Amino acid sequence: MEDRRQRGKNAPGGRRSRLTTGIGLLAMTGVLAACAPAQSGEEGFDTGSHSAALDVFYDQELAWEDCADYPSTETEAMLMGLAPGIECARMEVPLDYEEPDGDLASVAVSRVPARGESMGPLLFNPGGPGGPGVVGAALTAAGLAESEITERFDVVGFDPRGVGATVPAVDCYTDEEADAGVVALGSHGTTVEFTEADTLAIMERCAEGSGGVEVLPHLGTRDTARDMDVLRAVLGEETLTYLGQSYGTRLGTVYAEQFPERVRAMVLDGAKSPLEDTFESRVNAYAGFQEAFDEMAASCATDADCPLGTDPTRATTEFQEIVRPLRDAPVPALGAELDFDGAIGGVIAGLYNTESHPRIIDGIAEIEEGRGDTLMQLIYDFGLRGADGAWPNSLEANHAINCMDEDRLTPEQGGELREATYARAPFMDPGVDVTGGARDGCEHWPAEPTLGFPYAQDVEGLPDTLVVSITGDPTTPHEGGIRLAETLGSALLTVEGTGHGVVSLGTNECVDGATARYLIDLEVPDEGATCAL
Repeated sequence: MEDRRQRGKNAPGGRRSRLTTGIGLLAMTGVLAACAPAQSGEEGFDTGSHSAALDVFYDQELAWEDCADYPSTETEAMLMGLAPGIECARMEVPLDYEEPDGDLASVAVSRVPARGESMGPLLFNPGGPGGPGVVGAALTAAGLAESEITERFDVVGFDPRGVGATVPAVDCYTDEEADAGVVALGSHGTTVEFTEADTLAIMERCAEGSGGVEVLPHLGTRDTARDMDVLRAVLGEETLTYLGQSYGTRLGTVYAEQFPERVRAMVLDGAKSPLEDTFESRVNAYAGFQEAFDEMAASCATDADCPLGTDPTRATTEFQEIVRPLRDAPVPALGAELDFDGAIGGVIAGLYNTESHPRIIDGIAEIEEGRGDTLMQLIYDFGLRGADGAWPNSLEANHAINCMDEDRLTPEQGGELREATYARAPFMDPGVDVTGGARDGCEHWPAEPTLGFPYAQDVEGLPDTLVVSITGDPTTPHEGGIRLAETLGSALLTVEGTGHGVVSLGTNECVDGATARYLIDLEVPDEGATCAL
C-alpha cells in the first residue's frame, strides 16, 4: 500500500505505543477553532441556522467512488473490505466557519448501502476522539449484517477533522518513532515527565505536519458537529439519524446542543457525561479500568498458574512487582522495547474487551520470562497498526482534538491527577513519585479549548433520544450514562455486563431489538429497561 504520508500534504503521521495517553480512544473493540461557536447560553450561540455564505457547502453534491484511496493502512483496507458495496466520497467544509471564504477542509465519507429498502442514512462515529469513521462504518455494517438496522439504513461514516483520510489530518511523528515509543503527546495516564520545552515542541511538531499552526484551533468537537450538519444536508436529509459510541456520544451530544431541531433519532452508546470536567472524567475512567482489572484477576485466580497469584486481593500488588521493574529495564517486544507505560497501555488495550483477558494474562506471564511481545501486540491490534508497520493517526488526532475540548491543567493539577489516578487505579502506580513532570501536552496549543464543561445544558426542542450504557463499562462508567440520559431527557437502556460499546457489534439480540425499534419506529424503551450480555 502507498505510504499514507505521500497521499497528501497533510496526510497523517505515526503513533506512540503508550496507549494510556489516549484513554477512551476507540470503541471498535469487537474487532480486536478559536472561533468555534459560543457555548450554550452565550450570546451568539449557533442554534442551527447558517449564513448564506455557507450555502455553497450545504448545497454541494457528493461524488461517490471506490474507497481504495481512503484507508491509511493495510489493516484499515482489510476492515473496509468486510462491507460489500462500500463507497466513499469527499465533502468540502470551511476550515474556519467564521471565515467561509477562507481555507477549506476535505472530509472523508463512506457509505454502506442498506440491504433492503433504505429509510436513509444512519451516521456513525466509532469513538476516540480520533477513531476513523470511514472504517467504523464498514465495521458497523459487518457487525449488524443480520440486524434490521442495516436492512433499513445506509450506514455512513466520516473521518472527523484531523482524522485519517480527512484533510488536513494531524501528523505529529513517524511510524518508526511510534514503534520505538520515543514520542509522547500527553502526560495523563503515563509516567512521562515533560518540561515546558517538551510541550512547546509537541505543538510545533504537530503544527508542522498538520498544515500549519492555523489548522490546530479548528479541530475541536464543536467544529466537527458543524461538519456533521453539513453532511446531513448533503445526504439530502432534513433531520439526522445518528449512532455514536464512546467519544461519539460527546460528538452527538454537542450536535444535539447546537442543532436540536435537526435531530430525528440519536443513539448514544458507551456514554460520556457532559457534566464531568477533564479531571473527574479521567479519574473515573481509570477507576473503571481498575474494576475491569480486578474482574480479570479474580477469574485468573482460579488457575494455579495465574501470574497474578491465586489470591485476588493481592493481584494488584503482584502485578506491580512484575511491571514496575520495566521503568528501568524494558524488555524486548516485537523488535522494540516494552517499558512500564507500554505494559500499562497493553493491559488497558485488552481490558476494553473481556475476550482479550486471556491475552493480557499471557502477556503478564511473558514479562516474567523477559519479553513483552504479547502486550505490545495488544497495543498494535488496538491501534490498527498494519503488518507493514503503518499506523493510522488516531492517537495524534486524539491529542489535537482533546487540546480543543479538554480543560488545560496546570503542572500542579497534572500532579494531582496522577495522585488521584493511582489512588483509584493502583495497578497503574509506578511506585515512584512522578508528579513533578505532569505538564499538559496542550499547554502551548495556539487556541483555548472551545467545548466547555458542563455542556449541553437545558437543550430545548430535542426529540426522544436513547442512551445505552453497560454497567461494567471500563472506560465510560455507567454513572456517566445515567447523567447523560438525565441531562438530555433521554431514554436509558441499561445493559448488565462488562464491555465498552455494544450496539454496533450486533452480538446481543435484546440490545439490537430495542435499538432497531427506536431507530426505525422512534419507539424508546420503557423506563427501567435492561438487557444482559
